[in-house]
Amino acid sequence: MFLELIAVIFAGIAVAGVMMLVNSATGGRLPRWLAPVAAGLAMIGVTVSSEYGWYSRTLAGLPEGLVVAETVETQSFYRPWTYVVPLTERFVAVDRATLRSHPDKPEIFLAEVFFFGRWAPISQLSTVADCATWRRAAVEAETTFAEDGGISGVNWVSPPPEDSVLTTTCGG
Repeated sequence: MFLELIAVIFAGIAVAGVMMLVNSATGGRLPRWLAPVAAGLAMIGVTVSSEYGWYSRTLAGLPEGLVVAETVETQSFYRPWTYVVPLTERFVAVDRATLRSHPDKPEIFLAEVFFFGRWAPISQLSTVADCATWRRAAVEAETTFAEDGGISGVNWVSPPPEDSVLTTTCGG
């Protein structure tokens, strides 16, 4: 966040400097208000570019096997450009590279789910997905795994058929 603030400030200073040079080269024919307006527009442009670039930059840095299950796009009145192109501020990813299942229960997977958010730390949640009955549960302190692959101490949730975490975990 701090580096982005520095980038915005430097963009404003650079554009204001360029406008002052252009004004000097044209013999002072440009209006005096043009330099601060151009600097402000440059700062807004860098901010918008940084906001929209966050998702693609974060995706590029994800390790192989981490699959995006769901994105959350937002629109807000103080960012009018988000009504034209919604802004992705959060997403959920499932680590398909580390999915584990018991040989006796191949339809039940233990998966790591990651929650990413702009300006938020990454959160991780271990989940159990039962692909045969289309339900999932968070692994908690009370969760126990039996030798035969049975699981107890979880609160199963039966989400709708289009649940993105289950769809990604179960392979489509």
